[in-house]
Amino acid sequence: MVRSAAVECGATVWLTGLPSAGKTTVARVLAGRLRTEGRRVEVLDGDEIRRFLSAGLGFSREDRHTNVQRIGLVAEVLARNGVFAVVPVIAPYADSREAVRKRHAASDTPYVEVHVATPVEVCSERDVKGLYARQAAGALKGLTGVDDPYEPPLTPDVYLPTQHQTPQESADAVYTALAERGLL
Repeated sequence: MVRSAAVECGATVWLTGLPSAGKTTVARVLAGRLRTEGRRVEVLDGDEIRRFLSAGLGFSREDRHTNVQRIGLVAEVLARNGVFAVVPVIAPYADSREAVRKRHAASDTPYVEVHVATPVEVCSERDVKGLYARQAAGALKGLTGVDDPYEPPLTPDVYLPTQHQTPQESADAVYTALAERGLL
């Protein structure tokens, strides 16, 4: 007799914000906590996705949209199959993020949008990858939130003012939101 195993609940946790806002740091802390509880988790880091799945794309609005849609597809498939897809990506355009949300809704897959709402001044001080310094020196054009648009979510499921929280506190806020939605 073959038994069918019930698929555990998965979800996409989409962390959007400016470069150096703390998206990846929060994602890693959250993923670690979920893993210690025995949950299946994949972190779909925007930088890694760009190097592999979206290699060859530039930073035009159209290429950014394509990149977000590719990431959204992978996240939705993982989440639909019982994995927590934790997605730290800039995703600067509201319409691109909304298309990902709609894709999840169409498959009845949980989607939680997290705005890592760190002010550009704080991101510039953190400057994890040196992007703000390169932009200030004139060596980089099209930096999201500086000389390229970032459309912050108007009604995110979770709002994280990371300049006032530790990464652990931010991850805990996301974890609480997942629990409140019955996803844990």
